Amino acid sequence: MGFVSCLGSAPSMAIYCHFLLLSLLLVPPSLSQVSEFVSIDCGGTTNHTDSRTGLQWVSDSNLMRTGNSVSIQNPDGNLEQYKRRRDFPIDSNKKYCYNLATRERRRYLIRATFQYGNLGNQDAYPKFDLYLDATKWSTVTITDASRVYVNEMIIRAPSGSVDVCICCASTGSPFISTLELRPFNLSMYATDFEGDFFLKVAARVNFGAPTKDAIRYPDDPYDRIWDSDLVKRQNFLVGEAGGTIRINTTKDIWVGTREYPPVKVMQTAVVGTEGTLSYRLNLEDFPANARAYAYFAEIEELGDYETRKFKLTQPYFPDYSNAVVNIVENGNGSYSLYEPSYMNVSLDFVLSFAFAKTRDSTRGPLLNALEISKYLQIAAKTDDQDVTVLNAFRSLSPGSPWANEGGDPCIPTHWEWVTCGKTSPPRITKISLSGKNLKGEIPPEIYHIRELEELWLDGNSFTGSIPDISNLVNLRIMHLESNKLTGSLPKYLASLPNLHELYIQNNSLTGTIPPTLLTGKVIINYEHNPGLHKEAKKKMHFKLVLGISIGILAALLLLLLGSLVYLLHHRRKNTIQKTNEPAKIPGSSFRASAKPSTAYSVSRGWHLTEDGISYYISLSKIEEATKNFSKKIGRGSFGTVYYGQMEDGKEVAVKIMADSCTNLNQQFVTEVALLSRIHHRNLVPLIGYCEEQNQRILIYEYMHNGTLRDHIHGSVNQKRLDWLARLRIAEDAAKGLDYLHTGCNPSIIHRDVKTTNILLDINMRAKVSDFGLSRQAEEDLTHVSSVARGTVGYLDPEYYANQQLTEKSDVYSFGVVLLELISGKKPVSAEDFGSELNIVHWARALIRKGDVMSIMDPFLIGNAKIESVWRVAEVAIQCVELRSVSRPKMQEIILAIQEAGKIEKGVDESQKLMQSVDGSKGQSSRKTLLTSFLEIDQSPDFSNGSSGLVPSAR
Repeated sequence: MGFVSCLGSAPSMAIYCHFLLLSLLLVPPSLSQVSEFVSIDCGGTTNHTDSRTGLQWVSDSNLMRTGNSVSIQNPDGNLEQYKRRRDFPIDSNKKYCYNLATRERRRYLIRATFQYGNLGNQDAYPKFDLYLDATKWSTVTITDASRVYVNEMIIRAPSGSVDVCICCASTGSPFISTLELRPFNLSMYATDFEGDFFLKVAARVNFGAPTKDAIRYPDDPYDRIWDSDLVKRQNFLVGEAGGTIRINTTKDIWVGTREYPPVKVMQTAVVGTEGTLSYRLNLEDFPANARAYAYFAEIEELGDYETRKFKLTQPYFPDYSNAVVNIVENGNGSYSLYEPSYMNVSLDFVLSFAFAKTRDSTRGPLLNALEISKYLQIAAKTDDQDVTVLNAFRSLSPGSPWANEGGDPCIPTHWEWVTCGKTSPPRITKISLSGKNLKGEIPPEIYHIRELEELWLDGNSFTGSIPDISNLVNLRIMHLESNKLTGSLPKYLASLPNLHELYIQNNSLTGTIPPTLLTGKVIINYEHNPGLHKEAKKKMHFKLVLGISIGILAALLLLLLGSLVYLLHHRRKNTIQKTNEPAKIPGSSFRASAKPSTAYSVSRGWHLTEDGISYYISLSKIEEATKNFSKKIGRGSFGTVYYGQMEDGKEVAVKIMADSCTNLNQQFVTEVALLSRIHHRNLVPLIGYCEEQNQRILIYEYMHNGTLRDHIHGSVNQKRLDWLARLRIAEDAAKGLDYLHTGCNPSIIHRDVKTTNILLDINMRAKVSDFGLSRQAEEDLTHVSSVARGTVGYLDPEYYANQQLTEKSDVYSFGVVLLELISGKKPVSAEDFGSELNIVHWARALIRKGDVMSIMDPFLIGNAKIESVWRVAEVAIQCVELRSVSRPKMQEIILAIQEAGKIEKGVDESQKLMQSVDGSKGQSSRKTLLTSFLEIDQSPDFSNGSSGLVPSAR
């Protein structure tokens, strides 16, 4: 649940504030997510209810210790929250922050509004900066005292709270009117870049609106503000095409796609009756990369032979403008939402956009609503370990003003008692807490603040010993004088390379002072420590000590050289012996009776155990272990697989390459080299290999519970897998594939991901097998051209069509595996899928209709939470997108599976919200449209120094 923490409150006030917020937020709402709304009346004196929306507002009088509540002369209508504002002192070195509690990784809308209201003769229009955590959100510039300026940001919460800060006024006093937090549902407004970019809302327009009034809660259950297209502002929706008319309906509109625009917005639209629909508007802080959403619903009755088809003609994007919008077809009928997403486009400050009907269309283009948001790069916050240290000091005096400075310690301005470096993320270089009357021990966490250069803790009442600061190699100045410290002076202080100034006088330290601190290199004051003294002079003459030391050092050096010569000679002898002897299998009593027969592998010495590549096992030992290959357990891409048991009891799977394989020598040695260097808990390990009598054999660890296919589709009446078991298996397999893609250098593409290549060990943990079709990705190419190989039903259609192999080909195949786990159906089946033939087309059609229950394994219905299944279904459909650029990475798939597991294990708040919004539609009514109206370019761009994905528009 989101709420505002009481920064700087005394304990009693904090308790009062906590209960105040709880009592406010737990008022029974009309929709369950309202209980998570946070609405703060900044400068307000009492709590109240909004007469228009029915939302509860809480005064910030107990939440913000700084600033003044100022009455506004020209409030916005009768809205109580705009009758007062909170003004802050003009201080360029201060920031004023509200802390909002969030749930990590959940998406939220954060809205800050500003209405100045009055401009006296002595006033100047304010101009100041608005920050979200360490990210500059906006420069608020007031030019109209009566206007309400709205700033909105869509975020995926990076942690358990976020800070909204006001600072850096250049004119006038910084102020704020309201602050709001609105949680979103599930994957609303998800982007591929949300770990590195916020979405700053630039425009949200309701077209065809009947009045100038904006639409928000309760018409929009998420309380987004939809501006009317009738509002007249400078350069806002000008240049309307001739023949544009406004239409509306009272019929219900189905809006259950990803972003859930309100029905009331979708009941109105504009239509270009002369064939064109066009507008122009200014976008603040542009040009920039942006995400845009167009919302279409056919709300006119079309005749039997009437059609409405149109294209985006402006701005012109070569890759995009050929896409035809057919609302009835794309949205599965009239009065049903079609929501294309322009995921990543480059837009100018002045945006001119236009739609034009196609030649075969009888009706002109239609538009119900539009949203545009700018990708705003997230700035790095102060290092987490440094913040932990600062919080430890703050906890020593929680009621003090210095301990309640809000926001990031360094950005946009640093706290008054710290100094920060200029690195990214920022690091703390100075802590200055002299004379703060601090008691207790110096926090031991200080060990972790590695970049600290100055530490001023003098004039307090610290007790105990000096904590371990041996890690502070950059420390130059330390003042600990006039405290109550006890214990000895740590000897490591003498080894701190940059220590220049050490003041420890007026304490109760004891013991001896390390002599190197007294050589003059360090300025030290240790007076008035009765038990602290210099080290006694040694009786042994310095030169004698030096001579003995040199003698001992010379003897040790000679001993070391002798040992080195002996070891080199012994190792060379052993190497020669090992070259002429077969290698021993780890954990086995067997030795090889013959060396590999292939000259290619012999020339590389891959049979040698010393290279750490693989272990050679003779054919006779393999025949003995498999009882002459009597127990066949499967068939892989190399050939037949047999069960075996070595002399030491180790169970193995023996895979024999089929005689029909081509290029045997090259392929086999490549496979051995590849498999032998891969070690991961979710990949089946290679134990050994054999190459005799034209037999090429690989020996793997035996997996007791067979293949995933056996447990999903097997004819044997095995115990059914519950949903958590399926999620665990999916996560294991995804981690194995992710290791192949990102943990190997060069990366490896499996090329044949399927349920028969996902094996289950004795504990039902999954491991990916069969690298007979593995392929190393070229380090300097984005793809690998190869003959398309794989299994029908799992094969990436893009790879099959253009022979371009990438890691995303594995992602496609894994998406099919996820659909199998959800449905319990085989990937290709005319019996199950009818004319669709394969699981991808069948599942995609049902999920587009919002019907996930129809694709669920009957065994799971009633035994798995629908929202958990939905999360996996969403990512599965993303995996099987036709264009590989639209598919997620394996790491993103892992996160989605983990989120589904969390939902399944515990009641998820987003599930409650979903059910409340869907109402009578039930759990199967949600509709997710994952296909994009316009394709996007998601290639990473590191030109600006970002460590994460950067939107790069064409």
